[in-house]
Amino acid sequence: MIDVTKFVDTLYDRPIAVLGLGVSNVAAVKALVKAGADVVVWDDKEENREKSQAPVRDLVKEDLSNYACLVLAPGISHDHPVVVKARDAEIEILCDIEILDRCDHGRKTIGITGTNGKSTTTALIGHILNENGIKAAIGGNIGKPVLGLTLPPKSGVIVMEMSSFQLELCPVFSPDIGILLNLTPDHLDRHKTMENYAAAKTRIFRGSGKAIIGLDDDGSKKIFKIVESEAVRECFPISTTGKLKQGVYAGEGVLYDALEGEPVKISDLTIPALPGVHNHQNIAAAYTAARLTGLAPDAIMQAMQSFPGLQHRQFLTRTINGVAYVNDSKATNAAATARALASYQNIYWIAGGRPKEGGLEGLEPYTEHIHHAFLIGEAMDDFGQWLEKHNVPYRFCETLDKAVMAAHHLAQGERGQPGGTGMVLLSPACASFDQFKNFEARGDMFTKFVMMLEEGT
Repeated sequence: MIDVTKFVDTLYDRPIAVLGLGVSNVAAVKALVKAGADVVVWDDKEENREKSQAPVRDLVKEDLSNYACLVLAPGISHDHPVVVKARDAEIEILCDIEILDRCDHGRKTIGITGTNGKSTTTALIGHILNENGIKAAIGGNIGKPVLGLTLPPKSGVIVMEMSSFQLELCPVFSPDIGILLNLTPDHLDRHKTMENYAAAKTRIFRGSGKAIIGLDDDGSKKIFKIVESEAVRECFPISTTGKLKQGVYAGEGVLYDALEGEPVKISDLTIPALPGVHNHQNIAAAYTAARLTGLAPDAIMQAMQSFPGLQHRQFLTRTINGVAYVNDSKATNAAATARALASYQNIYWIAGGRPKEGGLEGLEPYTEHIHHAFLIGEAMDDFGQWLEKHNVPYRFCETLDKAVMAAHHLAQGERGQPGGTGMVLLSPACASFDQFKNFEARGDMFTKFVMMLEEGT
């Protein structure tokens, strides 16, 4: 746990309001209470309030002008009555990452954001650093919340995945090395417009430091031009779609380094836990960040070879009679699913859940990769219409267990037919909240069902 005494000391004994008792704020409450802060909490769910380690009061009824700040769970809408009251009271609204920054911990920080690939890149950077003797604490929107981490030594690094929701709640903090991987439509139910979403992501580049920015989509290109023109941060572009005069890029399965002059071939991109062209962007970003911390190219690439990968992100769960069963539950939007569909052929695709704006838009180039689709959740009807329009066979399965069984029987029954042995892919292109607590629960259930399958069927 992080010692937040230095932050608490700046509040001059004023109380702290905490709204939402999810994972990050539970850790924040523990740290704040341990540091001697006067903490008052509220959560709209009674079961969460009952688990609180601090006094519970309905903050809607409180005079928030008496409070030092509101620590807000990132997933809570900014239209929540308590948030509105906090704004009216003109108190700071922040999250755990901002608290960490104000503790004057003295460690270098690397922050990673983007629509897709954040978790993989965060974990990969942490792995590379740790394998090379640079102690890295990894957290934020992945794994442990930041205030639940153990600080690395002064020579170490804190590596954080940062969502747009978290970035909105960091009034001051920006990492020493900020990374924006990509920017495609997501969370528009919260941000309303792409402009608002982009503005939230761009907050990672406030203040001095270094910026690593992907150039493979129009939104990120625009942000790169803005950050570069401001000349506050040193900019390092990365790309997987074209050669760069300066930066790091991937082409035809090879990584090139043009950070210090003419492009130099570094390595081919055959890394066991990072299959697919989409991972080339994650590799380029992690490589660049590691280079900026002083590591040599060979040491970086050697460390990547031992990267174990992440659950729920194109993770090979099992192979039965040559048919691969792949868990890509983290693919909660069409752009993420496009990366999976582009990587494989003859796919028995399990998709659906709570749909996001745009539906399956952008998946048209990959319909020939889909052998058959198995639809679940609230998106079934809309996805069925889209698949029918694009001449992709599908069936309604409603629930994940039925989809896994149907995909399994069809894939096993069609082994050896033209097109080669297929793969069963869970890549929902949807949020999970219609049937599951989160994408992890959905992926865990997929794994459970797959492990129950019999090899002879």
